[in-house]
Amino acid sequence: MSVFVIGQGYVGLSISTAAAVAGHTVVGFDINAELTQNLRNGKSHIEGISNTLITELLSSGRLTFSNNPSDMAGSEIVVIAVPTPLDSKKAPDLSYVHKAADLIAAHATTSALIINESTSFPGTLRSEIADRISKSCGIEFEYASAPERVDPGNPSFTVLNTPRIVSGMTQTASNLALGFYESFCDYVTVVETPEVAEMAKLLENTFRQVNIALVNQMALITNKLGISIHQVIEAAATKPFGFMKFTPGLGVGGHCIPVDPSYLLFSAKKVGVSATFIELANRVNDEMVQSVIEIVESRIKEPIRGKKICVVGLSYKSDIADLRESPSIRLILRLREIGCQVTWSDPLIKSWNGEKSSKISESDIAIIAINHSSLMTEEFDGCKFVFDCTGKIGEFPTF
Repeated sequence: MSVFVIGQGYVGLSISTAAAVAGHTVVGFDINAELTQNLRNGKSHIEGISNTLITELLSSGRLTFSNNPSDMAGSEIVVIAVPTPLDSKKAPDLSYVHKAADLIAAHATTSALIINESTSFPGTLRSEIADRISKSCGIEFEYASAPERVDPGNPSFTVLNTPRIVSGMTQTASNLALGFYESFCDYVTVVETPEVAEMAKLLENTFRQVNIALVNQMALITNKLGISIHQVIEAAATKPFGFMKFTPGLGVGGHCIPVDPSYLLFSAKKVGVSATFIELANRVNDEMVQSVIEIVESRIKEPIRGKKICVVGLSYKSDIADLRESPSIRLILRLREIGCQVTWSDPLIKSWNGEKSSKISESDIAIIAINHSSLMTEEFDGCKFVFDCTGKIGEFPTF
């Protein structure tokens, strides 16, 4: 089938390449001309999708990249894979979804299956995409929801073996979506309505947010009690039922966990339901940056104002270069607010905020926010104090 994928980030490029490998003819579209040109040159920007794979698919003719929306003409399937961030008030920002819908209304030339992979609140497919397109386009489309489940940098679970859920606004749409995803996914489940699929994605990541907040709060409690939270977690994890292991850290980052619960919170408030549990989890994880600063000050027994501090790991997750919602950035900004001399070290990040990665050893204090696999303990030689938020380097203090 001919497939047009709007957005070539982690989600969109993963779908584009997987569908092309499965034999579909795919156009990967993005408004970023530099990004699409790099992809046309065989340069992947996503961990786990190699330059070799991109080059092979380009050579086969099954995959092309474009920043021209007119290339949508004649597509049988159009996939929306665009960001759904929060605005300055932490409310859903659907501007990218709306722009994608407007592109479809303006450039689709024949009936097609429109699939939304972008995470959003229940009702987005029906009210924010289908209704918007139908108001400005005379073509009758089929619509389906298939919330993305991409885990950047995870070598064990990819687009192929991560179970997917799909649902169409009609039975025909559900059948078409099932057939499309079964062509390159091992496990696909059809659920009753798009709203069920949309809500399931919010539940998945709110579950993680709440449990991370719980273990982060436990870490603050055990820190005061002089008990190792990591030993507590390992002890609890010996129970073979009724417990799932989560670990503490500086906070949460990425495109899902810090964002999706707020989409659920928005839906709850819209129907007049209190969601204080979600609000509390969001607050606990947001406050971990300040909590870590206070723990460091208590360990060195003096204020950190004026000290040279290196934040180790700028991305939100180990072994990837994704900076979205990174708590490391919030830590840097907060440390600078209180008068610290702050640098950062991350071999995967070429530059951020006009700055480049620095040597860890040139700082008085190092705070390990993310532990990339390339990190060596020798890099901390010369630091007077190191605090490991990850708890993965045994020789350094942690929660």
